[in-house]
Amino acid sequence: MPERFFITGTDTGVGKTVVSALLCAALDAIYWKPIQTGGREGTDRHTVMQLAHLPRARTLPEAYRFAPPVSPQLAARRAGVRIELRKIRVPRLAPREKLIVEGAGGALVPINGTQLMTNLMKHLRLPVLLVARTSLGTINHTLLSLAALRVARLNIRGVIMVGETDRENRNAIEHYGNVEVVGMVPRLKRINRSALLEVFHKYFDRQAFRA
Repeated sequence: MPERFFITGTDTGVGKTVVSALLCAALDAIYWKPIQTGGREGTDRHTVMQLAHLPRARTLPEAYRFAPPVSPQLAARRAGVRIELRKIRVPRLAPREKLIVEGAGGALVPINGTQLMTNLMKHLRLPVLLVARTSLGTINHTLLSLAALRVARLNIRGVIMVGETDRENRNAIEHYGNVEVVGMVPRLKRINRSALLEVFHKYFDRQAFRA
């Protein structure tokens, strides 16, 4: 099976969209965000297209899209709808096509009255990459997120850290989380396709992204 991953994070704004753009560029993958909130401020699909220079044909439309920048469950409730997992299916792609799926918010964000983002991950049956900050507090947030992913019996492929290099935090996450940090995205003065590709080749374990 080709490289297909679900990108989740320790919380909102941690860097999932930048990581998704980076992986789409580096792996020549299609991008898909099944649930988008905050659409009135622009979509992550559009951001990935800009950052990775990805043509629209290499992206997929959202299954659910809401304007308010709130949790999926709350946004859906305000819109008078309920997010249904059965309506979110991995699109039919050519056998060798690669796919990056970006979640909304953190791993335990609610998507309806009874289900969380982890339920969507399990429903789609894709290996999971967890995006975490490098800064103070990341050990607790990352270990809690890893625990939640394991309770859901998900296939965790690794952690990707975003921010200034912090060797101690990275070592602690790998040791106590029993997981590999497979990539790191430093602070970038400019974010564009060439910068993202350079980061992938310099800071990522390419073997971790092979099927």
